Amino acid sequence: MTTLKIGDKAPNFEAQDQDGNTIRLSDYAGKKLVLFFYPKASTPGCTAEACNLSDNHERFEAQGYRILGVSADSAKRQSNFKNKYNFPYPLLADEDKTVINAFGVWGPKKFMGREYDGIHRVTFVIDADGVIEDVITKVKTKDHTSQILK
Repeated sequence: MTTLKIGDKAPNFEAQDQDGNTIRLSDYAGKKLVLFFYPKASTPGCTAEACNLSDNHERFEAQGYRILGVSADSAKRQSNFKNKYNFPYPLLADEDKTVINAFGVWGPKKFMGREYDGIHRVTFVIDADGVIEDVITKVKTKDHTSQILK
């Protein structure tokens, strides 16, 4: 699991979003960022989480936050996910796991007695100076906004 903690500088990253645009951490300099990692686009938990953030997008914007989702899905799958639910924020298609590994959210998981490696559902709240101000590891998918905007 991630070794990043509150007060650490967020790792620089560069990856393609669902439309092939290059997104970098530096694009958010001077802005607060909610960076949420999720296991797989269009699955029930990931959809609940992404929709909860989308439904509260105006609240985030009002407090100066931008939102960015990340999974190892292909750009096409991310694009379908974003378009189906009309998410107002980009989704990174981190197929080579560059961003996922930089934030340390790839690792052993257990589901229904089976062990495997995968993406842990973790959200990083990054301040305007690129410093991690919160790490949420026990994400409530249907009420994630209240965990972030305390």
